[in-house]
Amino acid sequence: MILGVGTDLANIDRIAGTLDRFGDRFRNRVFTETEQAKAERRKDVAGTYAKRWAAKEACSKALGTGLAMGIAWKDMSVTNLRTGQPVMHVTGWAKDRLDKMTPPGHEAVIHVTLTDDHPWAQAFVVIEARPIA
Repeated sequence: MILGVGTDLANIDRIAGTLDRFGDRFRNRVFTETEQAKAERRKDVAGTYAKRWAAKEACSKALGTGLAMGIAWKDMSVTNLRTGQPVMHVTGWAKDRLDKMTPPGHEAVIHVTLTDDHPWAQAFVVIEARPIA
């Protein structure tokens, strides 16, 4: 069953401007060390950050809270499998919220997809509850 759906569209140029203006202060407030390492290795640094920004926004919407209800930016993070597929991870308050919305006898699975076409980056998140076998 679907527990939540969220999407977000981020402007890559706006994220690039924020990176230029606030640098590490912005990076360290919003992104995990793993996310930062991934972005800094990429040719399109701002695009990589923008996709992860959008993923965090989309995830907070799928959790039904948005970012205004206590979820910290770093409570949500994106890594990639060796195949390149993005994977959303939640910790802290986001994990607590996910656990509360997951029905007994089910496990939550977070699906995330990312895309970009300059100047836009987009993320889509679906939270699914699967019966535990």
